[in-house]
Amino acid sequence: MKEQPELSVHEVPTGSLLPYANNAKLHSQLQVEQIANSIEEFGFNDPIAVWENGRGELEVVEGHGRVLAAQKLGIDLVPVIYLNHLSDEARRAYTHVHNQTTLNSGFDFDVLDREIAELDFDWRDVGFEVPEIAEAPDVKVDRPYGAEMLRSDREWNLLLCSREDCAGEWELPTLDPVDADPPDLIGFNYCKSARDFSPGVHFCIDDYQFERVWRNPGGYLETLRMFDCVVCPDFSVYTDMPYPMKLWNIYRSRALGHWWQSEGLTVVPNVTWSDESSFPYCFDGIPKGGTIFISTVGVTRDKNARRLALIGMEEALSRIGPSRLLLYGSDLGYDFGGLEVRRYEARRFGRDD
Repeated sequence: MKEQPELSVHEVPTGSLLPYANNAKLHSQLQVEQIANSIEEFGFNDPIAVWENGRGELEVVEGHGRVLAAQKLGIDLVPVIYLNHLSDEARRAYTHVHNQTTLNSGFDFDVLDREIAELDFDWRDVGFEVPEIAEAPDVKVDRPYGAEMLRSDREWNLLLCSREDCAGEWELPTLDPVDADPPDLIGFNYCKSARDFSPGVHFCIDDYQFERVWRNPGGYLETLRMFDCVVCPDFSVYTDMPYPMKLWNIYRSRALGHWWQSEGLTVVPNVTWSDESSFPYCFDGIPKGGTIFISTVGVTRDKNARRLALIGMEEALSRIGPSRLLLYGSDLGYDFGGLEVRRYEARRFGRDD
């Protein structure tokens, strides 16, 4: 280990700090606000690391987010530590290494759950994503291998629903019928910036934009709760996907929908399919009657995709017999008969893409 000089904390004017021009860490307005809330709640307890360049200026090595938060709060003086013992190359590398190492560990969720339960504190104000599903009253923690097995359960999202919540040959999670008629739909990727909460939320966007909902369901529960209704996520079931992957994505969509319903959200089943080989399982768990959602985005220009969409529509409606259809995209010229259909234009730009 290299010899470490003694570090001491100094106060310097906030305006005297220069951000490192090649800092690759991004700081959203929301994160800066959360850092500011933390500083207001606990004080400025984490000094900013700085380095004096050859012009006598103080460049930030790590702590760019705290500088932005201090500026937001109007703090004139901030605590710093000097890293002048580092070479120019070393301090540049340390900026990126520090950013990465702060992301390279997780939590012992058993300990974390106990702390959250015991402390009277608003965690979300400071950007702490509370693992809400661990607090659900029906979670069973009596697992044969104890805490290690419970952590695996969380990784697999087995706490969203149990086998008793599934039905049918394919053991897919079940949903209750709902009566939903939102005036508009908004893509999940625009929920955080929304000011109007009258629309329903759809997930007809690229999977990578909502995969985080599966990884951390509890982190988005309260956001989704504000809207009129939520459509089950549209995890892709492309025809060229292996069968187990398509079934897994159907399961994930149903499991999230089932859990959201248990938390009191109005959840509209998303009816999606691949080709004829998916028909035996892709409609399982969808309740008969009630409102359902179908998207035709991306099928109008492909002759085979259009054909599969039409035969799937016929199969879905005959099996489910819904009372209302929320149709996102073109109707493809399909004859819906007397079914009530509310159609929503798919937006390429604006709120949906």
